[in-house]
Amino acid sequence: MADEILRLEGVSKSFGELQVIQDINLSVAKGEVLVLIGRSGTGKSTLIRCVNMIEMPDRGTMHFEDMKFEFGHHHKQKRQELQKLRTRIGMVFQHFNLWPHLTAMGNVTLALEKVLNMPQKEARDRATRELERVGLGDKVNAYPSTLSGGQKQRVAIARALATDPVLMLFDEVTSALDPELVNGILEEMKKLAQAGMTMIVVTHEMGFAREVGDRVIFMDKAGIVEDGSPEQVIYNPQHEETRRFLGTILH
Repeated sequence: MADEILRLEGVSKSFGELQVIQDINLSVAKGEVLVLIGRSGTGKSTLIRCVNMIEMPDRGTMHFEDMKFEFGHHHKQKRQELQKLRTRIGMVFQHFNLWPHLTAMGNVTLALEKVLNMPQKEARDRATRELERVGLGDKVNAYPSTLSGGQKQRVAIARALATDPVLMLFDEVTSALDPELVNGILEEMKKLAQAGMTMIVVTHEMGFAREVGDRVIFMDKAGIVEDGSPEQVIYNPQHEETRRFLGTILH
């Protein structure tokens, strides 16, 4: 694939007896926006958590930039490699995952200072810039408890962007928000896509998938059922499972 940034080969993960993803083969090109859709419990979130190794796959291989990771009983990941991977890949979660005892500024500077060993002033300058970029220039000293859900999610986006990642993962980032706040966050994601950020997005927002996605993947029963352009997958699905799923959410 041209300018491939990520490739998964035979990646699988189970929790006890439950096989959550099975033999996933997937590649993502630089600058591509890949949208994962499907019912809850079909492995979408686990898949992207395996990409930044919050969840460690049981088997398979992952290539990311110039790094190669092999998974299985005999393969232990090196701490420095994991750290490098996680600064190159930004992740935004459904429930924000902010530190409640730190301000917006503190949440964004933490990884910069602790992981990237950035001097405090430089970290604060970068955090200020990222918070301004997501429209929170006036909230740098606010604690999460004083922010709306949409503002918390913007802090989380600023935090993920601050390490200067080449790939962003978004896991259902609007599903915990009040309906009137959803569009603002989708707009931030759209701006990122337009700026050329490579993104993997798990979402139920079909408008976003259609408008911003370059590719849409439908997952079911721990695997990839359908993979194509938004036009193909959303408007002309080939598989009965995809048609049934879309029938429940496209009214």
